[in-house]
Amino acid sequence: MVRLTADLIWKSPHFFNAIKDRELDLRGNKIAVIENLGATEDQFDTIDLSDNEIVKLENFPNLNRLGTLIVNNNRITRINPNIGEFLPKLHSLVLTNNRLVNLVEIDPLASLPRLQFLSLLDNNITKKPNYRLYIIHKLKSLRVLDFRKVKNKERVEAANLFASKEVEEEVKKVSTTTITPAEVSSISEPAEEQLAPKMVAPTPEQIIAIKAAIVNSQTLEEVARLEKALKSGMIPEDLKIPVGSGGGDTMEEDDTMTSENPKETNVEPKTGEESKDNEATPMEQE
Repeated sequence: MVRLTADLIWKSPHFFNAIKDRELDLRGNKIAVIENLGATEDQFDTIDLSDNEIVKLENFPNLNRLGTLIVNNNRITRINPNIGEFLPKLHSLVLTNNRLVNLVEIDPLASLPRLQFLSLLDNNITKKPNYRLYIIHKLKSLRVLDFRKVKNKERVEAANLFASKEVEEEVKKVSTTTITPAEVSSISEPAEEQLAPKMVAPTPEQIIAIKAAIVNSQTLEEVARLEKALKSGMIPEDLKIPVGSGGGDTMEEDDTMTSENPKETNVEPKTGEESKDNEATPMEQE
């Protein structure tokens, strides 16, 4: 984060732009707070503060000459309610790609008596119901909004829609309760995290089966995956132990013997130690 000091202002590029306005270039300095603009001595028609980290559009001194303010690609969420007192001749304001969310957040711009050109593109506020008509209603002098000319038809429609204060307040209320797609995606992220596979501790039988599966693996990737599960002592629920690994042949032989001798019902089952020995056989052969 860089402070907007008088020294930075004096060392920043300044020039006559394409429309012959005297411009101060303060782009891309990671500035977080607007301050010390009095050091400009009100010598500029245009100030470019784009590509910084500004959160609040405030702390302006009296800049009677300033006509264009460019503040796109920042983090602005708040505008000084009295901004018009300090920038009385501002006619163009670019707030593209900031973090303005609700309609009420642009109400302070109504204090700018000469504001004619405004861009709020790539702000969540543009997705709110009646966004364009609300802006046209609040900013009477506006001629171009989001690079689209304001038509007389839109002015009439805005005037009819917001004929009463009650309607205006209701639209503001709806704006604060309406969830935009961007906000929905941020809400859904924790839910997606909860769907991740849970980890469960392996049983002794699973550990033996994993060891046998490592021996019988055909690819290095499969070996690495199984070794990782074995070393961590925890395996995902969705980890599939290959059928027939670690003692699978013995199980098939038992099934065959059972099917051939259905009358032999008193066959003693193998003890746990014997089955472990059989399952570990592939490891010993390696």
